[in-house]
Amino acid sequence: MVCCRIAVLSLAFATAVAAQSGMSGSRPNIVFVFSDDHAAHAISAYGSKINETPNIDRLARGGMLFRNTFCGNSICGPSRATVLTGKHCHAHGFMRNGNTFDGAQTTFPKLLQGVGYQTAVIGKWHLESTPTGFDHWMVLPDQGEYYNPDFLTKDGKVRIEGHATEITTDLAIRWLEQRDATRPFLLMCQHKAPHRNWMPAPQDLALYRDKDIAEPATLFDDWTGRTEAAKHQQMSIGKDLFLHYDLVVPPTAAERERLAGPDRSWDAMRRRMSEEQLRSWDAAYAAENEAFRREDPQGKERVRWQYQRYIKNYLRCVAGVDRSVGTLLDWLDAHPAVKANTIVVYSSDQGFYLGDHGWYDKRWMYDESLRMPLLVQWPGHVAAGKEVTQLVQNIDFAPTFLELGGVPRPVDLHGTSLVPLLAGTPAVPWRDAIYYHFYESQAVHMVPAHYGVRTDRWKLIRYYEPQWNAWELFDLVADPDEVHDLAADPAHAEVRASLAKKLTELRRVHGDDTGTVGDGAFALTAGIAKAERSEQGWRIWANATGGYLLEAGERSGTTTFSTTLTSVAGRQQRNGFVLVSGGKPRQDLVRAGIEFGVRRLTIVGVEGNKDKTSEPIEWDGKSAVELTVTVDLAAHRIIVQAQGKRVEAALPEAWNRLTAWGYGASNAETVFSELVVR
Repeated sequence: MVCCRIAVLSLAFATAVAAQSGMSGSRPNIVFVFSDDHAAHAISAYGSKINETPNIDRLARGGMLFRNTFCGNSICGPSRATVLTGKHCHAHGFMRNGNTFDGAQTTFPKLLQGVGYQTAVIGKWHLESTPTGFDHWMVLPDQGEYYNPDFLTKDGKVRIEGHATEITTDLAIRWLEQRDATRPFLLMCQHKAPHRNWMPAPQDLALYRDKDIAEPATLFDDWTGRTEAAKHQQMSIGKDLFLHYDLVVPPTAAERERLAGPDRSWDAMRRRMSEEQLRSWDAAYAAENEAFRREDPQGKERVRWQYQRYIKNYLRCVAGVDRSVGTLLDWLDAHPAVKANTIVVYSSDQGFYLGDHGWYDKRWMYDESLRMPLLVQWPGHVAAGKEVTQLVQNIDFAPTFLELGGVPRPVDLHGTSLVPLLAGTPAVPWRDAIYYHFYESQAVHMVPAHYGVRTDRWKLIRYYEPQWNAWELFDLVADPDEVHDLAADPAHAEVRASLAKKLTELRRVHGDDTGTVGDGAFALTAGIAKAERSEQGWRIWANATGGYLLEAGERSGTTTFSTTLTSVAGRQQRNGFVLVSGGKPRQDLVRAGIEFGVRRLTIVGVEGNKDKTSEPIEWDGKSAVELTVTVDLAAHRIIVQAQGKRVEAALPEAWNRLTAWGYGASNAETVFSELVVR
């Protein structure tokens, strides 16, 4: 009996290994469907309690559902760059929206292209630079529009009438039908939906009209028991959704006079739509909007109304994506020879808050936005109806596609091929923890920069900026909603220490030395990936426009600041500034310094580039530059001098004292000497 069991197990193992061997380098076609902000808990195959996704569920029934897939940075552009490169953000350089992806670096589409694959990307791109590594591309500019969207192509911009989800799918199928049928292909079909501002297609506007969507248990979370930063975010259903842009309530005449933020695009949104689209749109919401104006709900009832309007439109957009998946699967069913050698992958760039914790959006390392859906179908190769529970990340996508395509794995990838898991290899060695790092602090939604580690049970998060210097620890089994921080609990000190050690190890393994911002030398920071002491003073890597490190203080009269700047080549931009504030430091900043890339001495006022004065300088592009900045509060003037040039500009009349000063840069790496203040 024992011999028989051993023989059966040996046969099973040999079969699994053979399946894996056959899968590696088998060069299947790859259809990669990638949506934007589609939370796994809005997919019925993942147990959604609020919607059904019958076509995405077809992938689960006919293939594998990965239960524990996570992003490395929960925001659109960085996740997309990670998928392309197989690397965490500090390595590929696209750490936050607003960066520009370096298209010269190695990506998996380029490598597949090099071994004969036809490659295409259609839909959302959101990486600022022109797509590289693709034989064909039609991508939305920036976030793109839902109705009658523009697409960027090799031949220029084109506008196509219709809804973005349907258009993206139609363009993908058109490419499938026109491709070279003798070669394997990679098709990346990437949807804008269900990204904000949640504008469903006309045929989906009536969904959920006659029912309320169940509220999450944490809709009225007060964020106690966690880091203080959770109370200072700007992504709550009750406070931060815009009435017109987000909630589709037309402005009254009085409201139109004071439109602010995204609401100012109300008219532009409507101008893009055709008369027929507008009629459908207005009719869909008219009765509900009239009732809202009449009843004018307040307090918790207002939050509930806003939640229902938000979540219904979000789920309507999801319905469009699900229908798109069905359209692609139907096309493959109608082309069985193609289907037999095509692996279909569905995922989304990150998760999303569906009222969880009272929020919309993403960014945090909490599971609702950390978790990604991942479903894979390949009949005859990937077992049907199977779930995979190993900890997977979006860094794993590129090495998986490369192994399938028979491309040797580049040595600098951070991810691991999923092929052994897809092949069902028993007891395959796998990671026991995933690494996360979010950078976009003091920006949209005001979520602080943080990094962390997650295991199957525990999560440790480090908020490292001086204004949010804190740790969080969660037991994901006992506290799946992550509302009870255990970081300061003596009973969990050993767990915390073990996780902190693991976090240090992961940062070392992945080579991430970002996330250090001066070790307390600066009271206020934002948009800085790394600031470390150097022999000259400080080496600062700003990963945002207008990044800064500031000392808080008070000075009156005339103050002179001096430092020496050395530009570090190789970053997207090259610049460095001395920053001063005489008001609220985060809102009222004046920058005086050098734009090395264009070789200009520059002052940028509180109004940004609308308030900019500059003069050209002579510079060899390599040597250090001495910079002097003089602030005269009595005259309300600022003067900057370097390389024998002088630029002068006005300061705000309200400034009668300095409240903060320090270093700054915009998407650049710069070495500064110690700032001398006199």
